Amino acid sequence: GLAARVREHAAGQLPDYMVPATVTVLAALPLTPSGKLDKAALPAPDYAAAGAGAGRGPQSVAEEIVCGLFADILGVDSVGPDDSFFALGGHSLLAVRLASRIRVVLGVEVPVRALFEAPTPAGLAGWLGQAGPARLALGRRERPARVPLSFAQQRLWFIAQLEGTSPVYNSQVALRLEGELDAGALEAALGDVIARHEVLRTVFPAVDGEPCQQVIELGELGWALPVTAVAGDGALAEAVEHAVAGVFDLMAQVPVRARLLAVAPLVHVLVVVIHHVATDGWSTGVLARDLSVAYAARVAGQVPGWAPLPVQYADYALWQRELLGEENDPGSLLAEQVGWWRQALAGAPHELALPADRPRPAVPGHRGHTVPVTVPAQVHARLAGLAREQGVTMFMVVQAALAVLLCRLGAGEDIPVGAAVAGRADAALDDLVGFFVNTLVLRTDVSGDPDFTQLLGRVREFWLGALDHQDVPFERLVEVLAPERSLGRHPLFQVMLTVQNLAPAELNLPGLRAAGMPAGTPAARFDLDIGLSEVRDGQGQPAGLHGRLTATTDLFDEESARALGDRLARVLDAVAASPQARPRQVQMLDSGERRQIVQGWNDTAAADQAGTSAGGFDFELTAAELFVVRAGRVPDAVAVVCGGERVSYGELAARASRLAWLLAGAAYVPLDPGYPAGRLEYMLADSGAGLLVTAGGLAGGLAGGRGQVVRLDDAVVAGRLAGLPAVPPPGQAAGGQLAYVIYTSGSTGTPNGVAVAQAGVMNLAAGLRPALGAGPGVRVLQFASFSFDASVLDVVVTLTSGAVLVIATAAERAEPAALAVLAGRAGVQAASVVPSLLEVLDPAAL
Repeated sequence: GLAARVREHAAGQLPDYMVPATVTVLAALPLTPSGKLDKAALPAPDYAAAGAGAGRGPQSVAEEIVCGLFADILGVDSVGPDDSFFALGGHSLLAVRLASRIRVVLGVEVPVRALFEAPTPAGLAGWLGQAGPARLALGRRERPARVPLSFAQQRLWFIAQLEGTSPVYNSQVALRLEGELDAGALEAALGDVIARHEVLRTVFPAVDGEPCQQVIELGELGWALPVTAVAGDGALAEAVEHAVAGVFDLMAQVPVRARLLAVAPLVHVLVVVIHHVATDGWSTGVLARDLSVAYAARVAGQVPGWAPLPVQYADYALWQRELLGEENDPGSLLAEQVGWWRQALAGAPHELALPADRPRPAVPGHRGHTVPVTVPAQVHARLAGLAREQGVTMFMVVQAALAVLLCRLGAGEDIPVGAAVAGRADAALDDLVGFFVNTLVLRTDVSGDPDFTQLLGRVREFWLGALDHQDVPFERLVEVLAPERSLGRHPLFQVMLTVQNLAPAELNLPGLRAAGMPAGTPAARFDLDIGLSEVRDGQGQPAGLHGRLTATTDLFDEESARALGDRLARVLDAVAASPQARPRQVQMLDSGERRQIVQGWNDTAAADQAGTSAGGFDFELTAAELFVVRAGRVPDAVAVVCGGERVSYGELAARASRLAWLLAGAAYVPLDPGYPAGRLEYMLADSGAGLLVTAGGLAGGLAGGRGQVVRLDDAVVAGRLAGLPAVPPPGQAAGGQLAYVIYTSGSTGTPNGVAVAQAGVMNLAAGLRPALGAGPGVRVLQFASFSFDASVLDVVVTLTSGAVLVIATAAERAEPAALAVLAGRAGVQAASVVPSLLEVLDPAAL
């Protein structure tokens, strides 16, 4: 049809990520009464129809097979050769599963990157010609006398030996069951599940100092479901807390226990605790499904009739080591992938500088503040659209937004975060309970202030490399990279991010209504742990992102945790509305926070009851206006001394007033002609300065090509200034108006311009006048560059207090001996940059 031809034409002209996911054909565009496009009346895109195999049919056997695999993984009836995997709801987890199915069905190895670069069946089928042979298949393995632990299990085992038994790695769930419960059937069903999955009945003893897996037969285990009576709902929370308490001795105890709480004849609570050594997030769904099947069978007086599992966890642990090989073998998968990670993480920070409320303790407490994070449906929809346009996943969008937030909060421009991947790269693991999840370190480069779409490109590129090298266990990566270790922080990253795309676990027990309930406080394993889930409405449209942020109590107060969650939602809102925004442009503060920072914390005036400052300054006047008042009182007093020139207060006020008429009250950016030309050019461009005031020989190339340049030594300009009034122009500057912009040193990066208001200048003068000791007749040495913020202190304090400003020339500033001679000759009594500077500049001390 027409829609298919439009998409086909677009696919021939545009990169894959810019091809429309769907095209809707209308007989006419809906219009408003005024004749404009009525956007609200446009129909919503029908992505389901787009994924129903619309358009041309497969042109080859490879296309036909890949179309079928797409449909199977995505859970749709059919997929056309030109339908995009990601437009139909695909994400990185499903991409990994698709690569696994292709491995099994076609016998070739397809990297996840290939799917992102060729996201249609036709594109991927064309790519298959360059695919390598499928890697080692997972299947049943001959068991040696000592079955090793998986790498992930091994790390948890060693942590248990190092830190002692702890509930930190316990996973617990409490299910409220309402209805006629058959407790005997439930006990038998739990036993069936434990029998089905060997890892749930495995202990991990040490033999010659090395841990191994020892599977215990169910009959030897003596499995039973204890039942505890609870005196009503009032005592239930305490009973649940007691049921989840306790630890596992991994060397002697199987990693699962359960208890049934009898609250009322028709109300029970099932509490199940499993150590992380035997489970992960994916396993939760498998357990719920298997328990549902087993309970239904036991209630009917039968045993569950499920097919045997293709592999057990011990088979996986043996296969993992065989697949990865040895690191000292340059041809092994482990050596190849470790090499990529070495390069990818070279120079990454060992610890992020998070905005903590207190220093990090030597030993973590593993407690946290958990606060909700909510992104509304309209923002979710814009983020989903942005993800489609840029060819990225929702996780990548959130990761980029989190990097912007952390960068803006002072964490730097190199932001590593952790992300969990399912680790089930083989279809044989789909229905198996166990600890397969792996952790990737995702590094985001925020340097150069890229716009958000550019940042998404950087995130996408790192993600694709990480996914293609995800087989290296995180535990092995830590050993190989050997980062600076500390018990107080997580290695390689301290911020964990999860964007959940697994279907929620569903427990269906005949005759019972099951609902989850709080099961104790989960441990805080990271400084920050953010988990979000995408919510969809009945039509599959974005309905919001919902989740939580957990901040460790070691570093953060609950108020700070709440502020971080709110700011993340605010950043997501901002980038959804303006994808071209740069990190420095993203507003992450709410109106109250901004008002507190800009106004509240800057309200530092120290006025007495008469309305004047402790230094005798009138805060109704700006610094420039107060200088004019001083000049009017003592017009003949010396104001400035520089080289052989002396300028009185009256003469200086007249010069400044004439220039003020020409400049019309503009704010200024001081430029030191001794600075490198490149830095000066940057300051002019970054500040947006519209007028350059200079002496002809000093600006050089800076003045060239600029529209407005005032050369003070030009005869025409001098003549024009001489004809202007020697009194200030009318009008008065407000305290909140901009006085000047001055640039930081830039020693750790690009210089940043700091905007200072008139009131801030007066606060500076009032607060530091006593420290400088400035007053009528006092001589103050000024030798800092006028592009350095300390120079403002010298000038403002001196000239608003009637003191004499002694300015060192460029040659004198360059030589301490010359400064000492100047100080002695001029009778300098104060200098601001170093408190003991006068002692240093004393000629007798040189």
